[in-house]
Amino acid sequence: DQDAVARIRHFARFMGLVETEFPSGAPRGIGFVPAADVNATAQAWSVDGSSALASEVARDVRARYPDPVPPSRRAPMLVRAASRLRAQDTPPCGVRRDPAPDDVRATEIRQPYAQFFAVEEADLTFRRFDGTMSPSVTRAAFVSADAATVLPYDPVRDRVLVVEQFRTGPWLRGDSQPWQLEPIAGRIDPGETPEDAARREAFEEAGLRLGDLIPMAHYYPSPGAKTEFLYCFLALTDLPDGTAVIAGAQDEAEDIRGHLLSFERLMDLVATGEAATGPLILAALWLGRERARLRAAGRTA
Repeated sequence: DQDAVARIRHFARFMGLVETEFPSGAPRGIGFVPAADVNATAQAWSVDGSSALASEVARDVRARYPDPVPPSRRAPMLVRAASRLRAQDTPPCGVRRDPAPDDVRATEIRQPYAQFFAVEEADLTFRRFDGTMSPSVTRAAFVSADAATVLPYDPVRDRVLVVEQFRTGPWLRGDSQPWQLEPIAGRIDPGETPEDAARREAFEEAGLRLGDLIPMAHYYPSPGAKTEFLYCFLALTDLPDGTAVIAGAQDEAEDIRGHLLSFERLMDLVATGEAATGPLILAALWLGRERARLRAAGRTA
């Protein structure tokens, strides 16, 4: 019906698609294709090759109908949809509650702020440990992308490469030292695996081409306030003198400096507090536990 067609057009505009008639011989009607393919034969099309991702982002666009979605929101909403799909992987429940479908019930979900990041607010109830449902509460979270981090480690030279850059969070907190030491990191784009994102960021931030990655931990850094989920890896790689460079994506105004550090120096920075970011501390402690094994095995990259 006309309402359904209007909703499809609303989603097509969000995705940057253009309307076209089906070619002769095909069922009569209209189709939507990427602007670059407007003269191509109409065919089945899905965003970034994933019908699941298209369906997931369509849910968010539909929730805002008929209000237009600014073009600047397209990329963040696609990233958010991809994060939700990854979140559907069933995690282990050996100690914590194994939730039932109705253990959390939301009566309303709002989005009072949405730019590159977003804030979502929900009125909800959740099942308490005594089996009863909680009273209705309002909770909010900062919505950001899933991300991947990677710490390059040379087991022969026993050194790592970390990066340093200006970070807005510490600066807005009032920290006198907003330049932070971190592993290589970046958001996972739609259509990427966490491993793909880690390799891409390693090349963008440090000029490194990485091979196999070793998973360290996958976790929520701040589950009380953020949706962000991190996939953290170690990469066994060759780190000779001169590997550390100044790099970063120019179109993102990145200014990133690499540092080659011995394992002992890395642990000193953790002990003194100069290394003050969670992913780097976690990676350093994980490496401390596994270092002897990795050095005995030698370089595998």
